[in-house]
Amino acid sequence: MAKTLNFGSRSGELDVVVDINTTPLIDVMLVLLIMLIITIPVQTHAVKLDMPTGSPPPALVKPEVVTVDVDFDGTVLWNGQPLADRPALEANLVAIANQATQPEVHLRPNKLVTYEHVAAVLASAQRLGVTKLGLVGNEQFVQ
Repeated sequence: MAKTLNFGSRSGELDVVVDINTTPLIDVMLVLLIMLIITIPVQTHAVKLDMPTGSPPPALVKPEVVTVDVDFDGTVLWNGQPLADRPALEANLVAIANQATQPEVHLRPNKLVTYEHVAAVLASAQRLGVTKLGLVGNEQFVQ
């Protein structure tokens, strides 16, 4: 009688191994993962724009600049001249808004003025249609 090899069976019978050999499966998955990583294009977080090349043409006319100062007590100065009241400011703003090419309005608030006075000037300019408005002199607020 021939002896049989038993692989882990105590009774001497041959048992069928039911475990799947996962090593080749893991190898194939790793190869596929590496190929996927290599073939995916690098994602950029930039927006591609067609920008004009060269330098812009020089401005034909230098823009007119109107300076509006708001003093510490709320007094509004139009090009250095104090305005009497809010209707005088709004009349000047209407005159600017009705021009074909509006001049630039540079609003320069005093460091000590309350926000209420500056906001009132900004609101009047927006309501009356002034489109070229900018705040200047902000470096005084840096501490």
